[in-house]
Amino acid sequence: MSGQSHGGFTPTGTIATAADRRRVVFATVVGTTVEWYDFFIYATAVGLVFGQLFFAPLGENSALIGFATVGVSFLFRPLGAFLAGHFGDKLGRKTVLMWTLILMGVATALIGVLPTYEAIGVAAPILLVLLRILQGISAGGEWGGAVLMAVEHAPKAKRGIFGASPQIGVPLGLLLASGVMALMTVIAPGDQFLAWGWRIPFLLSVVLILVGYYVRRKVEESPVFTELAERKEKARMPIVQLFQKHALLVIIAAFVFAGNNAVGYMTTGGYIQGYATNPEGPIGLERGPVLWAVAGSAVTWLVSTLLAGWVCDRIGRRTTYIIGWVLQLVGVFALFPLVNTGDIGLLFAGLAILTIGLGFTYGPQAALYTELFPASIRFSGVSISYAIGAIAGGAFAPTIATAIVKATGSTDAVTWYLAGMTLLGLVATMLLRDRSGIPLGPDHEEEQTVSPVYGLAKV
Repeated sequence: MSGQSHGGFTPTGTIATAADRRRVVFATVVGTTVEWYDFFIYATAVGLVFGQLFFAPLGENSALIGFATVGVSFLFRPLGAFLAGHFGDKLGRKTVLMWTLILMGVATALIGVLPTYEAIGVAAPILLVLLRILQGISAGGEWGGAVLMAVEHAPKAKRGIFGASPQIGVPLGLLLASGVMALMTVIAPGDQFLAWGWRIPFLLSVVLILVGYYVRRKVEESPVFTELAERKEKARMPIVQLFQKHALLVIIAAFVFAGNNAVGYMTTGGYIQGYATNPEGPIGLERGPVLWAVAGSAVTWLVSTLLAGWVCDRIGRRTTYIIGWVLQLVGVFALFPLVNTGDIGLLFAGLAILTIGLGFTYGPQAALYTELFPASIRFSGVSISYAIGAIAGGAFAPTIATAIVKATGSTDAVTWYLAGMTLLGLVATMLLRDRSGIPLGPDHEEEQTVSPVYGLAKV
């Protein structure tokens, strides 16, 4: 069995033709970009308009409450991860990806037509939060399926760069979200942006979802899942098996992501945008230039993410991560001194420096996570680790940063908070063995169940 091919795929996780590989990469990039555009457009709007339109009547803490709604969605990511992990390990990666895309698109488009507090009172923020929760469920299921489609299709020596393809959906989504919002500040300046301009980026999601759905329909199912299905070796209760045998691994993997996610959500969570444009704050910059600066930093993030995927195929996931944590720590200490100058060029420089480290602690993640878990419970493992890491990291990072600045009147403590999260990621990385190149197919499940955590034997 191990030497046979199945539907044009081999059990080792390679696919038949270069055209198939290109199709997989393109589909994962397009799909994750659309998903993260939808997710980030909300966070961007929180920093710019939602505080005024939906939460202002709630008092002087409206900005804090607005950022808290960004974090609420993270609390529901594990639900999305549990559902997607269960069905992804039983029904397939592709099926789950189609449904997460649709759910995210519908929720985002509905936000674009939602009445404000002035129109319907307290029902407005309640409905807004409910739609944000749907976004969180979708995001919780999306990532695991996308990275497995990419990495399980990849040749063994190119898993890092293949895995970086869904990873660049984050900076691409941020670039698209910030760019569209910035464009709308030109098309609908001032009060027009508050009146209707902010709604257009949300409604644009309908078009993007149709494109993403069409592209994903053309992609073959993961070869690893196809073989599991043909052998009837799918786990009956994958989540139960995951926590019975790999609970510690899930926690450590989650902390790896938390170290990246807390820092990344300074921009993807809308904090820098809101902090820099707050007319009552220490900087008070215009919306448009700040959004363009964030969009520009998304480009440096994209490049560094791809570079890290390429590098980790050559020097290993663990070594690449360690380099990334050092670079990220440098970016953390450079960020606020440059942002607080009030100079838009230096603000961009601060974000650009930060995103180099973010790329190197995000680009290898897809390959790292895929190689950590056995084939039969892999979707559950990567999705749940990612979702828990998102809660521990980015969920309330903007809220925490807002509360720190409000309490201390300074961003110094925010820097130390972000540095602490970076060091947490570094420690978690040091606890894991590098498993670059480990066979991914069900033939090698016994090898895959040997714990990658230092000090643990086979489970």
